[in-house]
Amino acid sequence: MDRSFLALERELAVFLRRARASSGEMAREVHPELEPAAYGLLVRLEAAGRQRATELAAYFGVGKATMSRQLHSLENLGLVAREPDPADGRAWLVHLTEDGLARFRSVRDARRGRYVRKLADWDRAEVAELARLLHQLNARAES
Repeated sequence: MDRSFLALERELAVFLRRARASSGEMAREVHPELEPAAYGLLVRLEAAGRQRATELAAYFGVGKATMSRQLHSLENLGLVAREPDPADGRAWLVHLTEDGLARFRSVRDARRGRYVRKLADWDRAEVAELARLLHQLNARAES
């Protein structure tokens, strides 16, 4: 196999390992009882707004029971709430509570600050290129 792909695989493995650890740390910063896997739900709800549990389950590629359990946990922690879907009275929309949004944004902003400090000596064009390449990789992974 081409050495460049082997190097890519190695670096992505390191990156993903660190990302998983970082996600756990960020989850605990949002709330000490927040499961690391549930942090991604906060990211999605902040970005996309109100969502049905079925939409969230499809987005993350998990079953309805798994999503229901994670949302129930977030609701018990006061980070998300449910409201009836005006388009379908049988369905519910999940959204971040004010406290959940404030906690999430505080942790997210601190994380962004760490990125800025760690990449302070990078040229802005390099940062933009890395973002562009990661976006391209993510887009291809989703298609």
